[in-house]
Parts: sequence; C-alpha cells; structure tokens
Amino acid sequence: MKSSERASPESRERAVRMVLDHQAEYSSQWAAMNSISAKIGCTTETLRRWVRQAERDQGLRPGPTSEEQDRIKSLEREVRELRQANEILRKASAYFAQAELDRPFKR
Repeated sequence: MKSSERASPESRERAVRMVLDHQAEYSSQWAAMNSISAKIGCTTETLRRWVRQAERDQGLRPGPTSEEQDRIKSLEREVRELRQANEILRKASAYFAQAELDRPFKR
C-alpha cells in the first residue's frame, strides 16, 4: 500500500481483527503485527496504531475513543472559528471607534 493511499475502514477492521485473533500464535503482539502488516501491505507502525485505537474503542486501553477524538476535533475547529470571528469584531470595533473620533464635533 502506498503512503498516499488510505485503507478502507473494512480493511482496517479486518487487519485489526487478524492481529487480535492470531496474536496467541506469535511470541508477542508486535510479532503478530509484523507478520500481518507484511501480508496486507501496510507498515507495522500503521497497523499498531489501528490496533491501539481499536483497543481504546473497545475499552481495553485507556485514552480517547474514535468518537471522542472526532468530537474534540469538531470543538477545536469551532473554537478556532470563534476566535477568528472575535478578532474580526475587535478590529471592526476599533476601526469604527477611530472613525467616530475623527468625525467633526457637532454643536
């Protein structure tokens, strides 16, 4: 698999299932990942990350689940957009306040 190609969710699930189902046949989970990653055409590190995330999603390992990570990304995006909007409003307010000061005084 080329680095620019993304594995389908089905392929990821199948690879993770293979590791979890067959890890008893190997000396370690890492050895199972090495063997299976070579067979499916991805790097061992990529497969390790998939397995670790699957373990978090199943509650077997501490850390944020995929759903929680998606929610965090969404909230970070929203915060970034709100900060940009606040900055625009702050600059507009300063601009209009300056324009008000520059206007001639009415009697």
